Amino acid sequence: MSAYDDLMAFQRETEALGQVMGRLGWDQETMMPRGAAAQRSEEMAALEGVLHARRIDPRIADWHGAIDAGLLDDVGRANLRHIWRGYQRNVKIPAALAGEIARVTSMAQGIWAEARAAEDFAAFAPTLERVVGLRQEEAAALAGPNGDLYDALLDDYEPGATAAQLQAMFDALRPRLVALREKVLGADKQPRALAGDFDEAGQLRISAALASTFGYDLDKGRIDKAVHPFSSGSGQDVRITMRTDAQNPFDCFYSTIHEVGHACYEQAIDPRHLLTPLGAGVSMGVHESQSRIYENQIGRSRAFCGHLFKQMSAEFGDLSVGGADGFYGTVNRVQPGFIRTEADEIQYNLHVLMRFDLERDLISGQLAVADLPEAWNARFKADFGVAVDKPSNGCLQDVHWSVGLFGYFPTYTLGNVYAACLHRAMLADLPNLDVSLATGDTAPATTWLREKLQMHGGLYEPRELVAKACGFEPSEGPLLDYLEAKFSDIYAL
Repeated sequence: MSAYDDLMAFQRETEALGQVMGRLGWDQETMMPRGAAAQRSEEMAALEGVLHARRIDPRIADWHGAIDAGLLDDVGRANLRHIWRGYQRNVKIPAALAGEIARVTSMAQGIWAEARAAEDFAAFAPTLERVVGLRQEEAAALAGPNGDLYDALLDDYEPGATAAQLQAMFDALRPRLVALREKVLGADKQPRALAGDFDEAGQLRISAALASTFGYDLDKGRIDKAVHPFSSGSGQDVRITMRTDAQNPFDCFYSTIHEVGHACYEQAIDPRHLLTPLGAGVSMGVHESQSRIYENQIGRSRAFCGHLFKQMSAEFGDLSVGGADGFYGTVNRVQPGFIRTEADEIQYNLHVLMRFDLERDLISGQLAVADLPEAWNARFKADFGVAVDKPSNGCLQDVHWSVGLFGYFPTYTLGNVYAACLHRAMLADLPNLDVSLATGDTAPATTWLREKLQMHGGLYEPRELVAKACGFEPSEGPLLDYLEAKFSDIYAL
């Protein structure tokens, strides 16, 4: 066997163990008994120790040095690039630190969930302080004496991106987003809100139908309930979760479509890349582009809303929103709200921009964990004009910080930017797409995404992949143009 073959055989075992680690995380949020949290944290720490040892195994450097990249094909060179980048990153992290991060973040998730349910930030604060401290320690190891701590963490989720680049993009987004929101909220025409109780069984039936409609393969996946919807896994085992709310069925339906977008990306990757570095989504920004284009540009389009209106009317009876046209406005209704995952397309990115600023301050040490609620509430009032009424509507609403995902939040907005670029290119290729969506047929759109982007997995760098799929370099312009056109139509601006 060649050095490349030896390296890939070793890497496949590492990737398989990583999938096992992910399955433990899925179980923790769905099936695990509450009393098992302490034991699970030790299990996660032990497995992370095994994985970290493999990721810094000195044989990786030996194999890498013995491989002539010029003799490899594109797939081989991409695999080598990912493995070497991961090795160079992981050798900077002490094994004890990697294990402690896994142990503490595993415990923290349950503590966060209990604190959120009890509306008690003080009960979570000591744990969050520990998580932030560990991530700061990790960032310092990765960045070195002159590097940026936040950039070091961001690279885990969006390789090659920097906070400065994202800040420039966000600064370009904010003025037009705020201006559009003010016009919409001041418009004479305001869509009706959805009212009534929608039983869970009916929501679950529509949720399952939507997952099938968007191409989620349940022979290689499953749908479960969790406090915070998420997707996990890759290849032949990709799982999603959702949640239900009797007064807000859209939360169930659109969180399902969103997570199916993630899952379909993983399921669509070329099976030849299974259990290799190329066998998963290339970055969280690209991943979010898939979940957001499924959820918004497709799922919240006028055409698809007509289909969903029929499904909901058949399941729940008269919705009292003024027919299919009124339903489209109801689905896309812009209103003040506390919860990021329930936010309309205009305000969603403003939620993300706020978190981006706050978590940078936490990692830099400019913001102490004890001061987070006050900082959050003040920023929210400034950005949204509403006073936060309780921690679960404020800084306890998201799971991300409890599990140490600092650097993840900005990829949501980057994903929206990528999604709008992809949508523009898709419509150029599929000018009659709405005819299909009106009947509930998403195949033209999902097939386009699978062939243009999803099947490649990690073959290309993130921005390069999106540019190849679109035929142009991505920027924030298409997102702003899309939002202004869509909401000007809905609100008769």
